[in-house]
Amino acid sequence: NEFCHFIPNSSQTSSLSLILENPCKAIPLDFIFVIDSSRSIRPNDYEKVKTFIINLLQFLKIGHNATRVGLLQYGSVVQPEFSLSTYTTKSEVEQAVRNMEHLATGTMTGLAIQYTMETAFTEEHGARPMNLHIPRIAMIVTDGRPQDTVEEIAAQARQAGIQIFAIGVGRVDMNTLRAIGSEPHSEHVHLVANFSQIETLISVFQSKLCGGIDHCDLGNHGCEHNCVTVPESYICTCKRGYVLNLDGKTCSKIDHCADGTHGCEQEFMSTEDSCVCKCRKGYTLRPDGKTCQSLDLCQTVHHGCEHQCVSTNDSYICRCFEGFMLAEDGKSCKKPECSEGVMDLVFVIDGSKSLGPNNFELVKQFVNSIVDSLDISKMGTHVGLLQYSTKVRTEFTLGQYSTAQHIKSAVNRMQYMGRGSMTGSALRHMFESSFSTKEGGRFNIPRVSIVFTDGRSQDDVSEWATKAKNSGITIYALGVGKAIEQELREIASEPDEKHLYYAEDFEKMAEITKKLKSRICAGTLHKAEVQESLQGSQKYKLKSLVQNNILLCSLHSYQCSGLPLTNYFMCHSCVLLCVFLKP
Repeated sequence: NEFCHFIPNSSQTSSLSLILENPCKAIPLDFIFVIDSSRSIRPNDYEKVKTFIINLLQFLKIGHNATRVGLLQYGSVVQPEFSLSTYTTKSEVEQAVRNMEHLATGTMTGLAIQYTMETAFTEEHGARPMNLHIPRIAMIVTDGRPQDTVEEIAAQARQAGIQIFAIGVGRVDMNTLRAIGSEPHSEHVHLVANFSQIETLISVFQSKLCGGIDHCDLGNHGCEHNCVTVPESYICTCKRGYVLNLDGKTCSKIDHCADGTHGCEQEFMSTEDSCVCKCRKGYTLRPDGKTCQSLDLCQTVHHGCEHQCVSTNDSYICRCFEGFMLAEDGKSCKKPECSEGVMDLVFVIDGSKSLGPNNFELVKQFVNSIVDSLDISKMGTHVGLLQYSTKVRTEFTLGQYSTAQHIKSAVNRMQYMGRGSMTGSALRHMFESSFSTKEGGRFNIPRVSIVFTDGRSQDDVSEWATKAKNSGITIYALGVGKAIEQELREIASEPDEKHLYYAEDFEKMAEITKKLKSRICAGTLHKAEVQESLQGSQKYKLKSLVQNNILLCSLHSYQCSGLPLTNYFMCHSCVLLCVFLKP
């Protein structure tokens, strides 16, 4: 153990009585200060914040293998002062705090929390790996109402294993502080009247930093089901019907069917309390709870399906033949809305953290809805898809699938990336690779891209969007929620009213999806036009070949006998071409 004490200077004398020379357990932490440096903070109050930070440092044993400290301040932008790996001694950290300069701009608290989660607490910036279970602490000090939203990004940060202390000074909305801080709020959320009173929090944090860490609250315990705090550590427990595995973290279902005495005719399943019998598709369980009987509703009811009826366990569904789609009544079939349209279409889908897993499933439904409206076939429309976050991932290329069913299955299999939002990188990949012949791009076929995003890009979108549009790619930009209008305009083809679509939330996506389907269909080539274009291209290639060999044709007047073997075959080829295009 170390003793938490320091020698005050003149500005620190008033807080000396609050700092007792009590033994402080040297618990290693990764600790980030997130300091509001907005214009509403007066210069002398800014100095009080610096003093508060320096006083808190006295409770921390700072070192490479002990507690690592980083600091960032924010206004309209985030300004990192030093990272977790910058300094290894307390004196260095204190001097860096004293050297901080007031930004005096806006109050983008949400942006600062996002930077803390996605950058400051990464291993590249000095954070230790999650499997070491080093507590990750963020202390946010603010004096005003944020100019951006904080609830969602703060929740993501806490879910990522960051324990957040929220300190408000002055007229700060308590609900905002609660949205930022970890639970229980009584331990993580604090509000003082002014900056002179911020020193009163020193004694509060002394107990928290000197051994008061709740390891389950940190969120990095790795317990699959339940985490229970014990002195200096934690243990994992399992829900009812499960047993803890040897790794001490994961849980396995108790198998009540393992002894083989269930007597089930077809299938069986272990529940929390017992083993129950089940039947395969097309069968139903008899009253005895063990044997099964056949069930094919398509054969016993008037289903009304226009093309095909498929029985399910206790009902039926209608399906359509290839090249058709199910109508709204769920029974009749119709041609896709763009049944005669042909294009090479590449979806560019935002898979960033701000989207969330539930909304990502809605985006997959949106993609499949667009696919249902197209004529997907070898001679019809081809579809590819990119997902992007911090990196870009090709989910499937234009040449990979030639049926709507295969494409929709591939979309449903997509795994949510859930990190940053590098829209510019995704546009670059789409422009440079997605429409290449290597990935299935076709000659003289309209190239179309639908770019979906729900927030601000972390890189520039203008350069690669412009290059793509100048190369002949038509881009539809679809934004939802926090998508930035200016970025959508830079991405979309002109005119905006035909290529830019925005919805305030995911519940309103259906409306713009319908408009987008109609616009895409109107902008594609008809199959007959594509066929004419392909025939014209082939005829041009044949004509060029004849012109290159016309001398040989005229010299021998279609008489090829008596020539050397190589020339003989060249002459015969030439004769065929000449005859083919001869008037």
